[in-house]
Amino acid sequence: MPTLRFTDEDWRRTLESFSAWWEGALERPLCSIAVTDDVGLRHRRGFFTNYPAGMSADEIVECYVPYLEATRWYGDAFPYVWCNFGPGMLAGFLGCRVHSVTEPSETVWFSPPAPATASSLSLRYDPRNRWWARVLDVTKAFVRRFGDSLVVGHVDLGGNLDVLASFLGTQELLLELTDEPSSVERLVREISALWIRYYDEQAALLRGATRGTSAWTPLLSSGTTYMLQSDFSYMISPAMFDRFVMPDLVAVCERLDHAFYHLDGKGEIPHLDSLLSLERLRGIQWIPGDGQPPPEKWLPLLKRIRDGGKLCQLFVTPRGALTIARELGGKGFYFVVNSGLEELPDEESIRGYLRELQSA
Repeated sequence: MPTLRFTDEDWRRTLESFSAWWEGALERPLCSIAVTDDVGLRHRRGFFTNYPAGMSADEIVECYVPYLEATRWYGDAFPYVWCNFGPGMLAGFLGCRVHSVTEPSETVWFSPPAPATASSLSLRYDPRNRWWARVLDVTKAFVRRFGDSLVVGHVDLGGNLDVLASFLGTQELLLELTDEPSSVERLVREISALWIRYYDEQAALLRGATRGTSAWTPLLSSGTTYMLQSDFSYMISPAMFDRFVMPDLVAVCERLDHAFYHLDGKGEIPHLDSLLSLERLRGIQWIPGDGQPPPEKWLPLLKRIRDGGKLCQLFVTPRGALTIARELGGKGFYFVVNSGLEELPDEESIRGYLRELQSA
């Protein structure tokens, strides 16, 4: 079994910190800093969809061994890998064509298997779907190779309208929200039920085998967690959000111990009051979006999230995290420091920074 630079005592400490944070009892912010030594990690891809079809799940996992062995975890970071098959992969499990792209940069996108309308479309679970089988195989392979020394993040299933847009097209779905609202409501109910089924099946492979559950963001839950989303909601009104998205969020939050929501860009801010009203939604991740000021420039919004009784996760620089903690207090925040690490060039500076942040 690979040797990771993370002890049982590290796991105990980290799980205790996350548990206290989820309960609102941690007085300091969580902060994750992961540093990977340069060991020539050219074989590791960002999207598992972009590995050759003939490459086994065990071979894919082996690409990650040197990466994980070369990583050092500081603060509240922990050994973790995300099953990244692309955003909204539920569409692929249900029959959309999956397009893997490696040049000029890696990405994954979907196209419908055939033209459809909201009134004609029906979605069903397909246990023989090759992409779903691949997710299960990769999940099992990581568990076999690493056991409980690694947390495996759930595949990105996507939001209900995001998945539906993969089948109908974005423009067409916008029209159907007005022209065929009852058909859209039927479809989003189908998607919610399917979402839960796929989530539960992957969770069953991880339950008891790893130290907890996670998502595409390095959250850590001793129960179940997920980063919910509705990127499509950027284009719809709060009334439409409440009608077509909120029932899905309510249903999924009921099934999760620690549900989070991915608030992606200022176009989603009009839906914040609805999100804050969800009692079982534990927190909100704020992503300002390309071309927007960084998270520390959104202090009134972050205060609104915290005053609304929600936890808040952010991707920040070291200075950004310090600014937020000093201005708003650190309690309830989870800072994933994923840029600006040149400010912390060695272990001594990282540990000194973490002490400064915790006392801010």
